[in-house]
Amino acid sequence: MADISAPLVAASAKPGQFVIVCLSTSYSERIPLTIAGLDSGKGTIRLIWQAVGKSTAELAELNVGDCVENILGPLGKPTHIENFGSVVCVGGGIGNAPLLPIATAMKQAGNKVISILGSRNKELLILEDEFKAVSDELIVVTDDGSYGRKALVTGPLEEICKEGSKPGLAVAIGPAIMMKFCCEVTKKYSVSTVVSLNTIMIDGTGMCGGCRVEVGGQTKFVCVDGPEFDGHLVNFDLMMKRMNAYKHLEAQALEQYKKHKCKIGLDK
Repeated sequence: MADISAPLVAASAKPGQFVIVCLSTSYSERIPLTIAGLDSGKGTIRLIWQAVGKSTAELAELNVGDCVENILGPLGKPTHIENFGSVVCVGGGIGNAPLLPIATAMKQAGNKVISILGSRNKELLILEDEFKAVSDELIVVTDDGSYGRKALVTGPLEEICKEGSKPGLAVAIGPAIMMKFCCEVTKKYSVSTVVSLNTIMIDGTGMCGGCRVEVGGQTKFVCVDGPEFDGHLVNFDLMMKRMNAYKHLEAQALEQYKKHKCKIGLDK
C-alpha cells in the first residue's frame, strides 16, 4: 500500500476509476491499479496491490520518498452512485481495495450498505476496520476458517439475496472466478450486479485492444467502456482464458528478477 503524490489525479478521481503506473521509462511494464482512496487536500491517491509479478514486486520495494516515473489517470468510467435502498458490497482478496471507495460513496448516498469480505486466510484480509466504519453490516469469511466464517463469499451473499427485502444492487470485486460465481448467485434472485474487471491492459486509452472482453455478446474495452460492467452479461470464461495467456511469462519474469536480486546481494 502506498499514498502517492498525484495532485491532478486526486483532484478529479471518482470511485471506480483507476490509474496506470509506470515505474521507469526504461522498459517498464504499465500496471493498471484501481484507486483505493484519495486526499484531494494533500493531493495524494492511495494504491493497494499484491506482489504477484516483477513490476508489482518492484513497486512493493519502493521506500518513502522514492519516485514513480509516470501515473496516468484517472481512467475509466466512475461508479454510478445513487440511493438503491440497500447495496451489498462483496470483496475478495485485493478486490477490497477498489471496493472501499465505492462502499463509502454508496453509504454517503443514503444506502444501507452490507459488506462481505473474503480472503484465503486471516493474514490476507485487508481493510476490515475501514469497511466496518462505512457498513451497516459487515460479514467476514475465510477459506480456511482462520477468521470470521469458514465460507466463500457466495454463501452469505445468497443468504442476503434470499431475504424478503432483497438488495437493490450488488457490487462484486475480486478474482474473476469469484465475480463469476457471485453473479450466478445474484442472477437467480434478479439482483442487479456490477463487477469491476482488471484485465490485461497496456495503454489504457482503448487503442491497443488488450483489455477487450465480451459483454452481452459485444466486444467492450475495459479501459474506456469500464472497468465496471453488468456482471450478468460478462463472459467470464472467455475473460479468464485471455487473462491466463501470459501467466507463464509473468512467473518467468518474477523468477528472473528474484535471481537478479540474489546475485546482487551475493556480489555485495
